[in-house]
Amino acid sequence: MKIISYNVNGIRAAISKGFIDWLQHANPDVICLQEIKATEDQIPVGDITKAGYPYQYYYPATKKGYSGVAILSKTKPNNVVYGTGIEHMDFEGRNLRADFDNCSVMSLYLPSGTNIQRLDHKFMFMDDFQTYTNELRKIIPNLIICGDYNICHEAIDIHDPVRNKTVSGFLPAERAWLDGFMKTGFIDSFRHFNKEPHNYSWWSYRAGARGNNKGWRIDYNLVSDTLQHKLKRAVILPDAVHSDHCPVLVEIED
Repeated sequence: MKIISYNVNGIRAAISKGFIDWLQHANPDVICLQEIKATEDQIPVGDITKAGYPYQYYYPATKKGYSGVAILSKTKPNNVVYGTGIEHMDFEGRNLRADFDNCSVMSLYLPSGTNIQRLDHKFMFMDDFQTYTNELRKIIPNLIICGDYNICHEAIDIHDPVRNKTVSGFLPAERAWLDGFMKTGFIDSFRHFNKEPHNYSWWSYRAGARGNNKGWRIDYNLVSDTLQHKLKRAVILPDAVHSDHCPVLVEIED
């Protein structure tokens, strides 16, 4: 089972840059999208179906043109859950889950902390998401949480850890939360296979950051440790350029 997570920073913009052709070539079984910034009626679902993904699930934010997540799948899930049931998380369309026979796949878009109000919201979201996930794993132990976490875990995951230590996304408290979240029973699938530096999934549009590889690794496929024996590979796909993010891939034995 090949799973990709991709913050497309606007699905319509990504499609105009060749996203659907890329999707056919990448050929995942399931792709989790974040920041779709569109409602289903604004998306060419027929073209995506023709590309091999007849099962499409969209969870937009209440606010038009903002946030939102999606899951596209080649096979029909047994069950799809929109949101978490926690209002402050759900009105921004940040969590969507599809349950398959051997695992459940979640598309997550964790808030950024662009100002003090949003940072407070981010920490509330993280705490409530931890509680939600703890309960969820009691009934769904084989969980894969794919998405944009808006946090770099360790210094190796950011191009300039010293100058960014006071910037949201690399704050000590954010990193500590992500570290603790992983320690509840999740594997950072990319780091499971690759310990090398200079591997990023997001670059600022400013100052030629992508061309100079001055990036951040904030997109993850976190896999329940119950699936560790099924992990086959995990890679970052920086050659996909439909967004300021790039896709991240994990493959597990079905």
